[in-house]
Formats: sequence, structure tokens, C-alpha cells
Amino acid sequence: MRILGLTGSIGMGKSTTAKLFAEAGVPVYDADAAVHKIYEGEAAPAIEAAFPGTTVNGKVDRAKLSAKVVHDPAAIKQLEQIVHPMLGASRQKFLADAERSGAPVVVMDIPLLFETGGEKRVDAVVVVSTDAATQRERILARGTMTNEALDAILARQLPDAEKRKRADFVVDTSHGLDPVRAQISDILAEVVKMPQRRT
Repeated sequence: MRILGLTGSIGMGKSTTAKLFAEAGVPVYDADAAVHKIYEGEAAPAIEAAFPGTTVNGKVDRAKLSAKVVHDPAAIKQLEQIVHPMLGASRQKFLADAERSGAPVVVMDIPLLFETGGEKRVDAVVVVSTDAATQRERILARGTMTNEALDAILARQLPDAEKRKRADFVVDTSHGLDPVRAQISDILAEVVKMPQRRT
């Protein structure tokens, strides 16, 4: 089984690309969804104990948690020590289930793949990309983000040009869904021939 890491900066079309991989029959692990799930279950008691007042009805309130940790590197580290082992376990279960089902390829959808050293845990990296103007237009069109907030997010992410350079495959989402589907089909044909690279 080959593990593809899927990443891309905000507004590049990564979620849509992940859906198209799933549509092509590939099991997709969504790291963000996994975090949501443990915030609504197993992580909530430990997070409430570490950061009192951050849960509501037994679920983590992301806004309250964010307000407590966002400007405090030590708190972020403490939060990661709670969440990362649980995420690791959910990732291992996903991989074991996919392996058992005989899937030739799986996709790990991880927004901060390079930033967290995740490229060492996959066999190949797919970076989803578009031009900067399209990216900004897509994000601001959602109506939930200001230019300043977007600049702050982009400052924390590895620049797109650097991601492209380190990618095995680049999916360009500038021209609609059909070209993306075609690129995915090429990637799936190619990746099964590649040697296993993860450590």
C-alpha cells in the first residue's frame, strides 16, 4: 500500500481535491476531521482539566480553547501533548483498516504536512496549488476572513512555491474539476509504481 500525503495552503482547493480522491475510490484520512472528532469525545476531559472553561456539554469549544492558547507557545505545546497521541492512534487505525481492505493507495489529508515533518510518514507528497490571486479571491469570497487574518495564516504556512518544490506531484486547481480528476488518475497510476519511501 502506498501512502500519499495531500497538502496545500488555505484556499488552494485541497478539500475539493481530497473529495475527488475519495470519489476515485481512494480511502482519505482527514486530519482536521479527526481533530474535530477527538475534541467532541476522548480529548475533551483532558483538555478541560488542562484549560478549565474550554468545554461546553462535554465537547471542546474551539473558540474558547483558541483564545486560551493562541498567544501562548507553552499552552500550545501542552495541548499538542494531549492531542497528538490520540491523533496518532486514529491515524494508525485508519491505515490498518485500509491495509486490511486491500487498498493500493491511501491519502492522508494533512494541512501542515511539511510544517510538522509529516512528509517522512508518506511515500509521496501531492501539493494542491493555484495562483495567488485566485487563492485570495476564493478565501475572501467565503466571507469569514479578512485580509489581515489571511496574511497571518499564510505567514504560518510554508510558502506555496516551497511546497511545490518539495512535492512529488502538483495538482493545479485553477481550471475546474475535470482537469483535477485527470491529474488524480495520472497520480494514482504513477504512485503504485513508486518505491515505498516512508520511514
